[in-house]
Amino acid sequence: MMKVLVPVDGSDNANRAVAHVLALYRSDAQLDIHLLNVQIPIDSGHARLFVSPEELEDYHRDEGLAALAPARHILDEAHVPYTHHVAVGHVADTITRYAKEHGFDKVVMGSHGRTALLQRVLGSVAHEVLKRSTIPVTLVKPAAES
Repeated sequence: MMKVLVPVDGSDNANRAVAHVLALYRSDAQLDIHLLNVQIPIDSGHARLFVSPEELEDYHRDEGLAALAPARHILDEAHVPYTHHVAVGHVADTITRYAKEHGFDKVVMGSHGRTALLQRVLGSVAHEVLKRSTIPVTLVKPAAES
């Protein structure tokens, strides 16, 4: 069984990646699907003066679950089993580290489908994961407009 990590952020791009994995699952691929949302840490010393570590953890969990909701809905509606996770850290680093540490076979994630030049100027999480990952990464781009 192939263990697949699908990083999601609640966006249409992430939902395309989930739909791609769902199509693979429906084609009789033996997949162990894991959804991951990465929350950016709140590093401000000022925030930490007024917010307890428990409140911060609750905040990251709640925000992560909200971002996971659209992807979970897609898989729940299709009656496809999956596991979901919320992590906190630099997004691309956390995805690549999480994939490696948990023994995933593949990462499938959405991409904006920008041109190479625009991607270089703006950067992207998908591009960073693709550069840093030691396991295969599939990027799911938007369909070309006619």
